[in-house]
Amino acid sequence: MPKIKTNRSAAKRFKVTGTGKLMRNKAYRRHILTKKTTKNKRNLRKPTIMDETNVKNMKKITPYLH
Repeated sequence: MPKIKTNRSAAKRFKVTGTGKLMRNKAYRRHILTKKTTKNKRNLRKPTIMDETNVKNMKKITPYLH
């Protein structure tokens, strides 16, 4: 069985927690920040756990991340 290539862009974007869940950074923090509240921008800093609907696809393209 040959090795599976890891999608490098996905490997740089996601981290695995100790329990095996995938962490991702939040969107909407790159530009047009003046109209967003300070509280909103502060909450966008924190990483969040990826939704279960996407985990199956992410595990397929990052086989050695887990």
